[in-house]
Amino acid sequence: MLLPPLFRRAPISSADGAQRNTDIARQQLAELKQQLQSGALSPTQYEAQYNDLQLSVLDTLDDQGRGTAIGSAGRWIAVPIAILLPVGGLLLYGMLGEPEAMKKAEWQATNQKLADNVQTMVQRLVDRLQQHPDDLEGWMMLGRSFVYMQEYQKAAEAFGELNRRKPGDPAVMLRYADALSMARNGRLSGEPADLVFKALEQVPEDHTALWLSGMAKAEAGDFREAIAYWQKLSKLLPADDEAQQQLANMMRMAEAEMVKAPPSNAASAPNVEISVRASLANGRTAPADSTVFIYAQAANGPKMPLAIVRKQVADLPIDVVLNDSMAMQPQLHLADFPKLRIVARVSKSGNAMPAAGDLIGSAELNLADANRRVNVTIDQEVK
Repeated sequence: MLLPPLFRRAPISSADGAQRNTDIARQQLAELKQQLQSGALSPTQYEAQYNDLQLSVLDTLDDQGRGTAIGSAGRWIAVPIAILLPVGGLLLYGMLGEPEAMKKAEWQATNQKLADNVQTMVQRLVDRLQQHPDDLEGWMMLGRSFVYMQEYQKAAEAFGELNRRKPGDPAVMLRYADALSMARNGRLSGEPADLVFKALEQVPEDHTALWLSGMAKAEAGDFREAIAYWQKLSKLLPADDEAQQQLANMMRMAEAEMVKAPPSNAASAPNVEISVRASLANGRTAPADSTVFIYAQAANGPKMPLAIVRKQVADLPIDVVLNDSMAMQPQLHLADFPKLRIVARVSKSGNAMPAAGDLIGSAELNLADANRRVNVTIDQEVK
């Protein structure tokens, strides 16, 4: 299982422990190179053992770096399950990918020093994947690194690419679902929940799948089902596992919600979907990697997006569907406002707030109309 059991707290590995792992990896790699040069290993054998070494180092770092915690403030949102201090793994991944770098690199003793190296290491991995796009472990490491950096949309894109290249893998689907939910402010409804339940069908006793299935059900107001998933997870864990107390707290909270909570508004709200085709007007240009926000807001009402998706200029023209699973505020629904404004904006800075120099286009939609398809041309500049 690529993902560890959820919510087990362990102390973050010390610099000394990490340095020891680096020294061991360096020694083992040197031995492999010597055996290759002496003829004791064929190139094929060397490559196989080299790959095994790389994966064993990553696994060791994962074991040392686990430190995920439950959010227990009564909000039914998913917490990031993939933050496992992947930077250490990424550093060694880059070193093992380029053995000569081992001689020059030194383990950074603090998280701040590690953070200073993240951008360089991530770019090295991105470059590597451009040359070797079939490197599945590389896509996994890239996604985990973006999660560590709290770049959840980029993490979702990396895990999405891995999911396309390795379809049907439950561990990949769970990583992808987690990153998608964090990119949507922690909400699991929609595609993230679909991925979780598909994974659960394949691995019905997987700890991560059971936890997230419970979270998805609780978020939807189905507390009885949430409790059932968590009870099953509790039975699978050792009695003295630290997660037992956390699960018990969550189940008590869900039981309390069952008593006091009115029926979920989300369950009774009309299911509104809007098809949007967004395109860049002739003569308007922007870098291919610029962020594009496509969202719906009330034509007369709060300007906060009611539903939003994030793409890139390289994706244009593009067809997307907006619905309540993409909401930023779960209590607000598209159906609450009879007239909507559909906006597509190219953000040169990547920020959600409009800024001078951004490119923007919009169109209005009346929900009373039978046709809920809108064409939005990005043809104006924000002043």
